[in-house]
Amino acid sequence: MESITGLWLGRRLRLVCLIWLVLMAACGGGTAAPPPPPTLPPQLAAGQKVFVAHCGACHSPTADTVIVGPALAGIAAHGASRVDGLDARAYVYASILQPSDFLVAGFDDLMPKDLAKKLTGEELDSVVAYVLALP
Repeated sequence: MESITGLWLGRRLRLVCLIWLVLMAACGGGTAAPPPPPTLPPQLAAGQKVFVAHCGACHSPTADTVIVGPALAGIAAHGASRVDGLDARAYVYASILQPSDFLVAGFDDLMPKDLAKKLTGEELDSVVAYVLALP
């Protein structure tokens, strides 16, 4: 038969363990969930879809990857220096509308000549905005 002191200590130990477990569960112990990826504004999101569907097979959106055509990362910064009299936006539009006229050195003339005909005006505007937003 247990003494009253033994029962009291056993119950107290169980209570302390229970409180400790509840506190540990409340503290979590895990890492916080990573933040969600940034959401693109609607025009850039639409442009990204057009890019994936029509451009991404040949052009990389990152600077360190060349697929078939030139990578398009940073085109907003260096596009203005490609053709005298054209800013980056005009250069990108012209490159889509008349791709044979704007070849980048070291790349063949493989861009579809009818790409602009396959896009609506809104799709063309959004893909140009997306490409110009690439870091």
